[in-house]
Amino acid sequence: MMAKVTSLWRHPIKSHGREAVYSTTLIAGQTMPGDRAWAVAHDASKADDTAWSPCANFNRVSKVPQLMAMTATLDDATGLVSLTHPELGNITFNPDGEAQPFLDWVQPIMPSERAQSKRFVKVPNRGMTDSDFPSVTICNTASHRAVERKLGMDMSPHRWRGNIWLDGFPEWEEFEWIGRDIQIGDAILRPQERTDRCPATNTNPETGLPDADVVSALDSFGHRDFSMRALVIKGGSIEIGSKAELI
Repeated sequence: MMAKVTSLWRHPIKSHGREAVYSTTLIAGQTMPGDRAWAVAHDASKADDTAWSPCANFNRVSKVPQLMAMTATLDDATGLVSLTHPELGNITFNPDGEAQPFLDWVQPIMPSERAQSKRFVKVPNRGMTDSDFPSVTICNTASHRAVERKLGMDMSPHRWRGNIWLDGFPEWEEFEWIGRDIQIGDAILRPQERTDRCPATNTNPETGLPDADVVSALDSFGHRDFSMRALVIKGGSIEIGSKAELI
């Protein structure tokens, strides 16, 4: 069965903003370029710049829902990140430089009872994904529509924070891809595991406020998973409209 890429997304700072891209070039064994390049460690974090760390070391949407409402732009040439939030306005800064401008900007939406944002963490040659391997998340639009029907409402796909969206496969078929390869554009990816989901998906990406019980909707399908975490086996270019096919 043939499908195609309908959208591509990267998230330059883990849980802090989303950015649409028209095309990208995947590299074998790495995350999507610019995706989760930085993560925001809180003041109780043990993460550093030497190795991957679990998500508990970072401020994220499941603990700070307002983070969901950010959009982002990464300038690959300069390393500058621009963030926009409906309550905070706009900021442009270099995460590899001085963190204080960002920390001051984001502080008003940080719950006082939670660990506060402290510093940026960046690991060479991979993004700080939730998986312990450098993954690219592949999402199925048919599965998204199945969740919408269960909830009885339109729902932004940004709740899933996926990288590659495919249209043309039956709903939930992606869960059968483990052990198979999928060619998307010029790249080949190997799905490794389902993406387990948490209450972060209950949050509206436009407002940063919880407004739907997405986790319970997933429960009704007998799981709490959405999308596949895949390893890039062969690098290559992908763009909107690229064909996707199991091989």
